[in-house]
Amino acid sequence: MPLELLRAYRPELPAPADLDAFWADTLAMSRAAARPSALRAIEGPVRALAVHDLTFTGFAGDEIRAWVTRPHGDEVLPAVVEFIGYGGGRGLPGERINWAAAGYVHVVMDTRGQGSVWSLGDTPDPHGSAAAHPGVMTRGILSPEDYYYRRLFTDAVRLVDEVRALPGVDADRIAVTGGSQGGGTAIAAAALSGDAVAAVLPDVPFLCDFPNAIVRTPSAPFTEITRYLAVHRDEADRVLRTLSYVDGAILARRITVPALFSVALMDDVVLPSGVFAAFHALASDDAEIEVYPYNGHEGGGHRHWMTQVAWLDARFGR
Repeated sequence: MPLELLRAYRPELPAPADLDAFWADTLAMSRAAARPSALRAIEGPVRALAVHDLTFTGFAGDEIRAWVTRPHGDEVLPAVVEFIGYGGGRGLPGERINWAAAGYVHVVMDTRGQGSVWSLGDTPDPHGSAAAHPGVMTRGILSPEDYYYRRLFTDAVRLVDEVRALPGVDADRIAVTGGSQGGGTAIAAAALSGDAVAAVLPDVPFLCDFPNAIVRTPSAPFTEITRYLAVHRDEADRVLRTLSYVDGAILARRITVPALFSVALMDDVVLPSGVFAAFHALASDDAEIEVYPYNGHEGGGHRHWMTQVAWLDARFGR
């Protein structure tokens, strides 16, 4: 789709009538099941920064892992919470240090049931699923209550809760970010965390505009849903209903804080139309989108991260 059409792309995506109640009940249940978090210092080769292992409780009280990396000292700093792309986990301690090197408290969440494709994970997903296509896209997809992304998005909101209470974190300056699946999760975290998130920076965000994406995207993982429906031919209505509860282009309507998106026009994993659908749905008065015309799903790479730092520094007064 040409860029001029993408800039006008605003699909009609009906939200479920009980969307707000569904997420309010889900989050209330998981907060009621929460147990105290644990923060443990990690010794390792990254000596110029402090690295900690964080264990907290997410959906239904399940234990979730995260790394917390920050500059040494007691200064109260803003925080950047990062979510990971499809198939990845939080990695090794000290593996991701850019945001901490830029002077932020950096918290990277492990992704339940993933972390065995391109980066290491350490958090299981203890909940079962009915018949599903390999991957996580169709786990529990016949019901919003059972769907995998209900659990992952709840983990993300619970992590924001925990980061607000971490020592040395300015609770009024917390941003959420991530690439691909991590970008879609950042949208959900910003939409569902109320005023706890002060800025959102989704990078080539996945999980948006499902009705269009599952019929037009040529590459995995949207095609997991396509293949599922090719076998479960009579379940399209139930599947689309479930997806409407987690669609970033619907949830983004609840985001009012500053937002910086990125989109790559040659992306065949996350179609640019889905990114623009979510971007145009924002309720924020301060929203920008960086366009990379000649890039695929890698997006703007380190250059875009440099743009993110400058943008967030300006919003957080650094």
